[in-house]
Parts: sequence; structure tokens; C-alpha cells
Amino acid sequence: MDQLREKLGRMLGRRPSSLQVAALCVDPATGKVLLITSRGTGRWIIPKGWPMEGRTLGEAAAQEAWEEAGVRGTLSPDEIGSYRYDKLQDRGFAIPVEVKVFRIDVDALRRKFPEADQRNRDWFTPEHAAALVDESGLKKLLLSLPVFSPSR
Repeated sequence: MDQLREKLGRMLGRRPSSLQVAALCVDPATGKVLLITSRGTGRWIIPKGWPMEGRTLGEAAAQEAWEEAGVRGTLSPDEIGSYRYDKLQDRGFAIPVEVKVFRIDVDALRRKFPEADQRNRDWFTPEHAAALVDESGLKKLLLSLPVFSPSR
């Protein structure tokens, strides 16, 4: 389906999607997810960025989680899902972006990290987080998380 969408988009003169990676940071003790604010608009998002040379997509997502949210944790190596959005560029136009999402079970949340003075962060239940994010695909991904039940 994605290949067909890309082909149709090219026929209509659209650019193919660019690829980003993201970290869905989960507190394994509570099942809550960590959201951060974007630097430009202050919207609630998950840490994300571009793939990095010399790193797997999951490793790049983990690096973004560190830089943007101060997260240290255990990376699940397999993608847990993806979503699409239109990324606004400085020149006023938007490009389509596909975001591959990787789960990180958070072991530690540092107070000092590279973008600490540029973002806010907070923990939310997946349902509350889904209500806060704008991207419909990310909403669906958050709502698809297994219901948390504490171990006894």
C-alpha cells in the first residue's frame, strides 16, 4: 500500500516521503509514556529525528531520546509502528515524512541533557498522550499500546 501511495504521489508531482526515527519512551513500572514539546510550536510530540550514519534506526531513535528528553533506557530493536506527517520547512512549504517508531523502556531520566533548556517533558497515560498529540497515526500507535497492569 505504501509503495502504491508513493508511486501515485510521484505521478501527481509530490515528493517521496523522507524518513525519520522516533522513540516511544515508556516507564515500565507505570505504563506511562513520555512526551516532550517541540522547539518550534510547543506541541506535544515524542523524541524524533533523522537517521544517523553508523547507527541502526533504533540506535538513532535512542540517541534522539537522549538529546531531546534525557532518556537512558533499554531499546527494543524492532520497530513497533510508524506514522506520517507533513514537516513544515523554513521556506514555508511542507515535506511528507514517514516516522519509524522504536520503544525504549526508560531506566533513568536525567535532569541535564543537550536540549533541556529548549523543551518540556512529562509523563502521560497512553490515552491522555493520544489526546495531546496532533498526528493521527501517532494517536493510533499510542492507543494500540497494551493496557498496563502492574505485576504482583
